[in-house]
Amino acid sequence: FTTLEPIPGVVRQGQREFVIAEIPGLIEGAHLGKGLGHDFLRHIVRTRVLVHLIDGSSAAPVEDMLRINNELSLYDPDLARKPQIVAVNKIDIPGMEELLSDIREEFRNAGIDVLFISAETGKGIQALTDEILKLLETVGKSVPTGLKLPATVFRPQPVKTDVTVTREGDVYVLHAPALERYITGDDVSGYEIRRQLQKPMERYGVIELLEKAGIESGDTVRCGDYEWEW
Repeated sequence: FTTLEPIPGVVRQGQREFVIAEIPGLIEGAHLGKGLGHDFLRHIVRTRVLVHLIDGSSAAPVEDMLRINNELSLYDPDLARKPQIVAVNKIDIPGMEELLSDIREEFRNAGIDVLFISAETGKGIQALTDEILKLLETVGKSVPTGLKLPATVFRPQPVKTDVTVTREGDVYVLHAPALERYITGDDVSGYEIRRQLQKPMERYGVIELLEKAGIESGDTVRCGDYEWEW
């Protein structure tokens, strides 16, 4: 888990503000307590609006959304009936622009309106904030109980990660666990890996490290259990 406790913060826009809490991700079986499920779900009970952040690079984003709502419903049917906003993240990943219309259509067929955002670039965040404020105005103004409000506005800090490059024969090995989470799918081709990793590799300075290590076109790169041609 990236988070083990709810992280509350205050979002301010002009004269308006609201409290938002990052709730740790749920896994299947959370309603039975798996993956600290009960600890996470009891915090969701206190909220007025749910914002689902869906990984846009997932092979089945609609199924991901429905799976989470199923866990909410199994834990407490009222949870799944809370007002919800669905935001698909990672639209900055190369190749995502071409998929947005298909993803929107898939959600629409499931009766779900969706917003597209990039936490990396900030694209779509303003629209998401506006939508949250609009929805909050329709569900009252009570403050969620059980959350200790921060003294300052919450601002996410830049991701820091240690990345090193070593060589094993003719293979350039990336020691970068943070990058592996960007690789999704069971049978990922070299092209697909490059597409998924392009942005995070730029962000973490991996391309520069590989070039300094002497990598050339056609060389092999390994990250975790995945290998691809440079």
